[in-house]
Amino acid sequence: MFSIEQAKQMAAKLKASLELREHKISYSTALETVAHQLGFRDWNTAAATLPSQIPPSQIQFSNPVPILRIFDVRKAQEFYLEFLSFSVEFEHRFEPGLPLYMGIAREGLQLHLSEHHGDASPGATIFIPLNNIALLRDELHGKQYGYGRPEIVKQDWGDVMEVHDPFGNRLRFCQQN
Repeated sequence: MFSIEQAKQMAAKLKASLELREHKISYSTALETVAHQLGFRDWNTAAATLPSQIPPSQIQFSNPVPILRIFDVRKAQEFYLEFLSFSVEFEHRFEPGLPLYMGIAREGLQLHLSEHHGDASPGATIFIPLNNIALLRDELHGKQYGYGRPEIVKQDWGDVMEVHDPFGNRLRFCQQN
């Protein structure tokens, strides 16, 4: 369904497009033409019938939360909590001794880490847009992590820094140009 505002924009584009081909029409003629294209008798009928705005969709997506496979809780904590400075949002085990499912977050980025073999496969890559990639790199270098000192690589689309977790997953941070 179109809104009145969208129909008006269509009329303006029609008028401009025809003018480029040296066919001048008035804006009101363009409105009448658009009304006919949308199945209305005239612009007044269209304007009385069309909504002023497109109604919001019934489906609303939120930010996805990637699930990454882990094999060793201590190594995961060392990497994600100590090195990358995430904080724990929740931890879940069906009972003691069973696999851990943990939610972590930092500055709006949420990840889930799972020891459950069916939740994810190792070797995933997550693309993470961010601001101030150099500050993150400097923070990570300052931690003197023994298993990696990521560097920024300049690409056509932005600055990229990949960080590899102990389980083969890659976090690809990118500050776009």
